[in-house]
Amino acid sequence: MSGRVYRLHSTLELPLEEVEEYLNGDPELPPEVTDVEVTRRNNTLILKAVAAEDNLSKYTPTAQLKASITENRVYEEEPPRAGAPRWEEEEEEIPSELVEFACFKGDRETVLQNTALQYPMFLVLREIALLAEKGTLTAITEVDGELTAHRIVEGEERPASIEVVENPSKNDNGSGGVNWRDNKFISD
Repeated sequence: MSGRVYRLHSTLELPLEEVEEYLNGDPELPPEVTDVEVTRRNNTLILKAVAAEDNLSKYTPTAQLKASITENRVYEEEPPRAGAPRWEEEEEEIPSELVEFACFKGDRETVLQNTALQYPMFLVLREIALLAEKGTLTAITEVDGELTAHRIVEGEERPASIEVVENPSKNDNGSGGVNWRDNKFISD
């Protein structure tokens, strides 16, 4: 299966531990990808496709997903709001822990890099998006000449469609003729 990713925007955030569990749990990868190499450099996580076939040169960079890693404090219960009346003299500390999050944020070139095996790695990103409780993934892809709109919000697939218009609009917003309105991708 060959495909292309034309538009992609991601604001996904999920615990790094969940990404690692998904990748270590023997996920069902696209047939073109035999494995995903995981590399961490400081505060950057890189998930690189390992090609199933030997037809790619060893010098051809395969597609990779890139996420920044941040530490967030996660509370076991809701922290008190600022300005709330304090009835007790001693404040009890709310149990919390620091959790590392993988943040797949940005457009295609930021999140999904390199063109060899780009569409199969997009499919891996879609699976990760279905695990995320925070953020969205929107994309336009093409497989065998057919365009598909994807929209995943907080781990749930949502309706998305593409409308192709013959006449270019006069108010091109610099997005190359593709707009997002009312839960639809509109391609001018």
